[in-house]
Amino acid sequence: MRWFGFGFNAFGQIYVRETLTKGEFSDDVQEIKVSSPTELTAQEHRRDCCWKTEGQIRASWSRRASLHLDSDSCVCLAGFVSNESYTVLTVKESRGCKDAIISESHLTLAFPDRLESWDLQKEEKTPSWSIALKTHPESSEPSVNLPLVPGGYIATKPPLYRSLSPHLKATSLALSSEHAILLSASGTVYTWGLGSHGQLGHGGLVSEEEPRAVEALWGMPMSSVATGSWHSACISDGGDLYVWGWNESGQLGLPSRGLRKALQHQSSQQAGALYQDASTSPAEEPQEGEKHEEVFISIQAFPALLDITPACEIRTVSCGSRHTAAVTTTGDLYTWGWGDYGQLGHQTLISSDEPQRVEFFREQQMHVTDVVCGAWNTFAAVVKEEVACS
Repeated sequence: MRWFGFGFNAFGQIYVRETLTKGEFSDDVQEIKVSSPTELTAQEHRRDCCWKTEGQIRASWSRRASLHLDSDSCVCLAGFVSNESYTVLTVKESRGCKDAIISESHLTLAFPDRLESWDLQKEEKTPSWSIALKTHPESSEPSVNLPLVPGGYIATKPPLYRSLSPHLKATSLALSSEHAILLSASGTVYTWGLGSHGQLGHGGLVSEEEPRAVEALWGMPMSSVATGSWHSACISDGGDLYVWGWNESGQLGLPSRGLRKALQHQSSQQAGALYQDASTSPAEEPQEGEKHEEVFISIQAFPALLDITPACEIRTVSCGSRHTAAVTTTGDLYTWGWGDYGQLGHQTLISSDEPQRVEFFREQQMHVTDVVCGAWNTFAAVVKEEVACS
C-alpha cells in the first residue's frame, strides 16, 4: 500500500522542504499548495519514520498522523509538531497502539488495554486523559473504533470524553468541530450538534442537543458515514452516496451559485485580458430568450442522492472542510468542492461542484483503496493495479 497527499501543505503535512524544517513559515505557493498527488513515503524514509505495508492516515488542519500497523506499530506526526518545527517524527508513547485519531489540540491513542489522549499544545510526559479497557471474553482485544470508545466517544475538543446511550448501538462515528453523525448496528443514521447549514439532514436549520435519527434515510441501511465542517455524507449498503448540508463551494456535488459566480468572474477577467491583447471582442452574452433557468442549491437540508458514476458503486467517502472525496468499487477516486489549495488532486487550483475523477491515479495504473480528507487536503491509499472499469 502507498499513500499520496495533495492540498494544503503550509506546515509540511504532505512533504517537508528545507524552509519548513528550519521552522520558517513558507510563502512559496508550490510549498503551500500541492495540486498534484505526491507520495508520502519518500519524505518519511529520510526521517525517523518509515512507511509500512499496512497503515492508516488521520488528519487535522495543521497535522497528519500516520498509523503504522505491524509488529512494532506506532504513530508518526507530520506538520505542525511544535512551536518551532514543521517535520516528521515518531511519537514514542504510541508504540504498540492499535488505533489513533488527531485534532488540533489532542492525539488519542488506543492500546489493547487502555486509551490515552495527549495534549499536543503542551510538552507533558503523561497523557491529559486516560482510561483502562477491559477485553471481551470472546476477543483478545477491546471493542474500540475511534472516535468511539466504550460508553461514549472522544470529541475534537475538551471535554474529550462524551457519553453515548448504549441503546444507539453505535458502530462508527464521524465528527466535525460542531456536529456529529453516527451509524448504528442496524444501519440507521443519527446526527446532532450545530444545524445552521442543514448539516444534520432533518430538513431544517435547527441544532440538536441529542442524537436524532435522520428520518429521510429510514428503510435504507447505511454502511458508512462522513462529515465535513458544515456538510455530511453516507453510503448505503447498495453503494449509493447521499449528501446534505452546505453547498457554497460545491462540496455536495450539486450546482452552487456562489461557485459558478466565482468561476464566471474569473472567466470574464480572462476574456477581458484576451480582448485587450488580441483586439477581439469577447463572446456575446446569450439573449434573454435563450437563457436557461438553472437551479442552484446553497443548503441541502435533506439527504440527496448523488449519482457520481452509474457504472460503479461507492466504496468509501471522506469530507474535508469544504470538499469531498469518494472511492468507487473499481478503484477510481472522485473529488469535488473547494479546490483553492489543490485538494481536489486535478493538478489545478480550481473548485468544482461536479464530481470529477482524479486522472493521475488512472494514468499511473493505480487502484485507489481508501481516501482520507484533512480540512484543506486529501490523502489517498493506492495499490499498483490497472483499473478495468472505464
